[in-house]
Amino acid sequence: MSIASIALPRIFRIGGGASKELPDVLAMLGLSRPLIVTDGWLVSSGRVAELVDGLTAAGISARVFAETVPDPTVASVDAGVAYLLDGEHDCVVGFGGGSPLDSAKAIALLGRFGGAMADYKAPHVQDAPGLPVIAIPTTAGTGSEATRFTIITDEATDEKMLCPGLAYLPVAALVDYELTFTKPKRLTADTGIDSLTHAIEAYVSKRANPFSDGMALLAMRAIAPNLRRVCSDPMDAAAREAMMLGATQAGIAFSNSSVALVHGMSRPIGAHFHVPHGLSNAMLLPAVTAWSAPAALGRYADCARAMGVADGAEGDQAAVARLLDELAALNRELEVPGPAAWGIDAARWDALVPTMCAQAAASGSPANNPRVPDREEMAMLYAQVWAG
Repeated sequence: MSIASIALPRIFRIGGGASKELPDVLAMLGLSRPLIVTDGWLVSSGRVAELVDGLTAAGISARVFAETVPDPTVASVDAGVAYLLDGEHDCVVGFGGGSPLDSAKAIALLGRFGGAMADYKAPHVQDAPGLPVIAIPTTAGTGSEATRFTIITDEATDEKMLCPGLAYLPVAALVDYELTFTKPKRLTADTGIDSLTHAIEAYVSKRANPFSDGMALLAMRAIAPNLRRVCSDPMDAAAREAMMLGATQAGIAFSNSSVALVHGMSRPIGAHFHVPHGLSNAMLLPAVTAWSAPAALGRYADCARAMGVADGAEGDQAAVARLLDELAALNRELEVPGPAAWGIDAARWDALVPTMCAQAAASGSPANNPRVPDREEMAMLYAQVWAG
């Protein structure tokens, strides 16, 4: 039996109000000079001030870098590194959705080791740690608070660089569902489908193992019954809590297994057309699942059962058919636009398909899929997703 390599944050604080325990967690880790990496919206909403006020009350002085951008770029990370080096910081607190968290990881790494982000992209694996990262997610989506990856866009080549290694695994994660109440419906939907995709892909991946399987199934059980609920009623506390926990469990699952073809094909869409990551995953998930399922029918059937759309009395083929129906229904009910409806130009899409296929293959994620496509098959899937 092969040995699974499992890695987790040293500290989790999970539940309503967990973000308020940042001073205690820093003290436990012997840290006292944090740089908070966040975004402008969280500053304007007052959330960052609440975090800083809690630190100040505990006698901890923090500086704030709020210039992160959606789908963080080499330039935005470099600006954060310069800001970090201008102070005497002993740790980085990532506060926000996937983009601030990924930015925090990259800034903490480059702040210690230097170099260019491209030096650290896959197949390079960076295990030697940078500055400690404490992650506080504000969306129930990426699971970045529990993963050993960061994704940074090289704006010179429009490539979303997957950077793996233990260096990117936060030492602590404060998972506070109360931070998600104010998120708009589109963001709630897209990040929710993102976390569902993480769980499904972790479970069907060729690198799945019993530990990641358990987390993936728990995540699907938490997310599937609650995704529509949080979209229809943003203040549904029980559903928000389940979604936040599910997103973290899904992050743990894929960090200790892998993502697969959906993510491999999704990153180039985000890089070239600036589609939010969760939304590009949602665009791809039904078509890629339908294409992949014959190679792992039992695994995808397990997903359908964990999501509550099939029961144990049904055979695998019927369960997978229900899964495909559910994924299509989710996209329809949550009004997930296709590439054309998003506003992407058809000629530019077609022209970039060969590049997107090459970038997807180079990331390594498609090789983890139960059914591994060649570039012609990926091009066919991109065409299918365009056609809807």
